[in-house]
Amino acid sequence: MNENHARLSPALVETIAGLTAGTISTLTVHPLDVIKTRLQSKPPPPPSSQLPTNLADPLRVHRSSASPTPISGLGILKSLLSSDRPIQSLYRGLAPNLLGNASSWAIFFYIKSIVEGQLLQFHRRHPGSQQQHDDGGGGLSPADYFIASGISGTAITLATNPLWVLKTRMLSSDASAAGAYPSTWQGARRVWAAEGPRGFYRGAGISLLGNSHGAVQFAVYEPLKRFWRTYIRGADQQAGGGGEEKLGNAPTLVISGAAKMVAGTVTYPYQVVRSRLQTYDAEERFGRGIRGVVARVWREDGWRGFYRGLGTNLFKVLPATWVTFLVYENVRYYLPLWAR
Repeated sequence: MNENHARLSPALVETIAGLTAGTISTLTVHPLDVIKTRLQSKPPPPPSSQLPTNLADPLRVHRSSASPTPISGLGILKSLLSSDRPIQSLYRGLAPNLLGNASSWAIFFYIKSIVEGQLLQFHRRHPGSQQQHDDGGGGLSPADYFIASGISGTAITLATNPLWVLKTRMLSSDASAAGAYPSTWQGARRVWAAEGPRGFYRGAGISLLGNSHGAVQFAVYEPLKRFWRTYIRGADQQAGGGGEEKLGNAPTLVISGAAKMVAGTVTYPYQVVRSRLQTYDAEERFGRGIRGVVARVWREDGWRGFYRGLGTNLFKVLPATWVTFLVYENVRYYLPLWAR
């Protein structure tokens, strides 16, 4: 393995594995992402007794005259499939989503690998800075994985937020809807013309808070991997990606799914707030800034509003997570062998 890694550095292996995993998982589950985004960005309909009888309440007029897209996940799926171009409808906004996810995973694993390496060196130089693990020590703690993932997530947010703004707006509307972006490039031009550079960073604040999602996920995922290798398989785990025993496909599914469900449930509300901040006419429809959006969600739908689309999200993220980590773990293990 050392000879292989002389040709491909661990950071490069992580980058290629992340890029491949992000690409394949995005292509696989993009239609579910369309449904989830529309559920998150569509406010609940007002009770029939509160429907406006005049133009005194612009918000209610806007809501009552909004797109007739059904509010249930199944209803949205039916409406997409019944369109003139069902494939195009299911894969609307694929370009920014694909570019964003593929680049995000590549950047994430690259930076995470570097930060983890630095943390590992720090602990080796300062043995008293970290309690030794039951498997003999020398590894990283859940807190270290949390820090490494948090730093990686921050870099990704700053680099890719413009893509998520375009993706959210394209996924939340049909191509034929009034004011909808016909393409990623046209959408970027419109954002620049109407909102300037700040428009590309709508929702960046809440996305930075949302980095806790990835941090929690890997703070659970990596220790579970070590636990499986050490206590279930009884395998000797060596530091460094190339020296580790391959994680089997079945354990990968179980461990990645468990980590994603924990992180997704704990941090889901930020995704709802972010989607509403980034969608069309965000301030008019949902309030100004994070505080305004949170207050309106709470006022209109209570705590349930912060979990709108959670079922669809879990249904979507589990397959995406399984595909991502199956591809990632296999490419990460086999790539140095293929590069001989």
